[in-house]
Amino acid sequence: MDIVIPVLNEERALPGCVRTLAAYLGGFPLPWRITIVDNGSTDGTWRAAAALAAELEQVHARRLDIRGRGAALRAAWQDSPADIVAYMDVDLSTDLDALFPLVASVASGHSEIAIGTRLAPGARTRRSLRREVVSRGYNALLRHGFGVRFSDAQCGFKAARTDVVRPLLGKVEDDAWFFDTELLLLAEHNGLRVHEVPVDWIEDTDSRVRVVRTAIDDLKGLARVAWAISRGRAGVEVARPEPAPWHPDAMVARPREATFVSFAVVSGVSCALYALVYLSLREIWSPAATNLGAVALTFLVSGAVPRRWTVARLRRAAVRVRSAARFSMVYALTTAAALAVPAAAGRAVEVGAVLAAYGPLALSRWIAGSRRTRQRSWTPRRRRRSVRRHLMAPHRRCPRSPV
Repeated sequence: MDIVIPVLNEERALPGCVRTLAAYLGGFPLPWRITIVDNGSTDGTWRAAAALAAELEQVHARRLDIRGRGAALRAAWQDSPADIVAYMDVDLSTDLDALFPLVASVASGHSEIAIGTRLAPGARTRRSLRREVVSRGYNALLRHGFGVRFSDAQCGFKAARTDVVRPLLGKVEDDAWFFDTELLLLAEHNGLRVHEVPVDWIEDTDSRVRVVRTAIDDLKGLARVAWAISRGRAGVEVARPEPAPWHPDAMVARPREATFVSFAVVSGVSCALYALVYLSLREIWSPAATNLGAVALTFLVSGAVPRRWTVARLRRAAVRVRSAARFSMVYALTTAAALAVPAAAGRAVEVGAVLAAYGPLALSRWIAGSRRTRQRSWTPRRRRRSVRRHLMAPHRRCPRSPV
């Protein structure tokens, strides 16, 4: 885990922040490092950062010539060797006790991005009325304008999987305070899971944030992102494994699309076979006898295919009862259709009539199969390697309760 601290003219606050954070991380269950990014300071911030990096083994410092929190995070996250990247503000406004639940959701593989929130139930904040109103209004605009599910875009307390966030960084254009919002909007737009952790947050009055100016810049950024999404330019190729069952013998429903395609193929083959048999037997038998032979042969040949290819086997008694009922219904309806055709109409009209009755009945097997039968389980896919092994070592899962 690499925690980035972007700083601009923070000579006073930086030493206390880094020493406090390093002491807190001493008992953290994940390997960690702290990266200080000085982006354009004009005071003694860089000297303080270099001194801290020399003093503390797991603290690193780098300097950028350009300003902006977004630029600092982009540079640090792009070059970080860690599996998880995070950041927090130098004033430590967010209670550090929220760091473990923040990182745990990402390290376990449950979420791609985790953020602290000051606006969700359970969060406790202490800040000025102006900042409270601006924050709530801005995040309400995000929820109603973009339909986002997260509640606080601008809290300076976030973590992400490195392999996921790097493709997003290529799409994020902002280098200042809107960086956070743009990153989250792109993440949700591309189907990533964003986990929220309610935090305790106390405003530091010695802040570099200019609330009104930042809000105006954010509105401009929102318009730009909305335009990019509407033009289809916000897509990002992000590797995300499909869900897989933990139980080795789990019976998991197949995707409905795959089930529909398989049943549609079986139904089409069944209709073609039925028409061919009906035409062959009709030359020597009556319509009722021909239909009986065609339906019986079609059921014998194709009846086992849906059970073997599209759905799992049920109890034999239940299968026989349903097959008998379906056979009787199909035979009765198709025979009625055949007898309703005048003898002078010709074979083509007669076959068309029985197919018109047989086709929907064949397709109804998909409806009956998808609703009433258990379907074959997928072969569980190989789960991606995760840093969850580092959490709570040596135990990876909580023991079962004896109750």
